[in-house]
Amino acid sequence: MIWQFDIIILIFMVLAAIIALRVKDLLGATLVFGIYSFLICLLWAEMGAVDVAFTEAAVGAGVSTVIMIATVFSTARRSRD
Repeated sequence: MIWQFDIIILIFMVLAAIIALRVKDLLGATLVFGIYSFLICLLWAEMGAVDVAFTEAAVGAGVSTVIMIATVFSTARRSRD
């Protein structure tokens, strides 16, 4: 494992988590959550757990993000924040 690569991924993961919590727009938060899932997929692959990384990429970054985006688009806004 390349520890510098791990540190960079972990820093980006923390930034993505903070941004996902701070974003007011649901669509933006969903996209940042998808980025977070992709970063954790990279971390799993770097650690050698390729099967877990593939599952995280397919389910976490793929299917979950698409379902959340579809849910955001099917809801209506109540106010204009």
